[in-house]
Amino acid sequence: MPQETSVKDICCPEFDPAPWDEKLHEWTGKKFIKDSVLTLFYMPINFGSVMRRLHRKVEQQQAENPDWMGLADHTSKWNMDIYLAVNKEITDEKNTTLSGKFASKVYEGPYKETGNWNKDFQAWCSHKGLTPEKYYMWYTTCPKCAKKYGKNYVVIVAKLNKQ
Repeated sequence: MPQETSVKDICCPEFDPAPWDEKLHEWTGKKFIKDSVLTLFYMPINFGSVMRRLHRKVEQQQAENPDWMGLADHTSKWNMDIYLAVNKEITDEKNTTLSGKFASKVYEGPYKETGNWNKDFQAWCSHKGLTPEKYYMWYTTCPKCAKKYGKNYVVIVAKLNKQ
């Protein structure tokens, strides 16, 4: 008998890769709140607790997290900045915006493939004549939900140099 999955067992919505796979985006003042995650040799330590706190804050202020987007900027072996997309400013948080042209490509599989994904993304950008300026990783679901959905989608999003 198949095991039923209740809504309570799922904390992340199912991700649709179509709007993000090999796409270009133009953002003008796209709103985010920014926080930091402690990492140990790039492995996040408190990612879940930071994301839960940010999502609670968004809910408390009756805001939304468009596309359930959270961009990770691995700034060092010891830190990762998180940019959680929001539809309005959030009180008592570091509000910021991102603007410009961005490229995105979707990958699926275990996180250990990140190095290969980065090489593939750079090759795709080069083939398209795109020059990335800044890279972000979008981990679309938590590990628990990725297991339940049977897919671990990760999106590389890059801000492109002005050309």
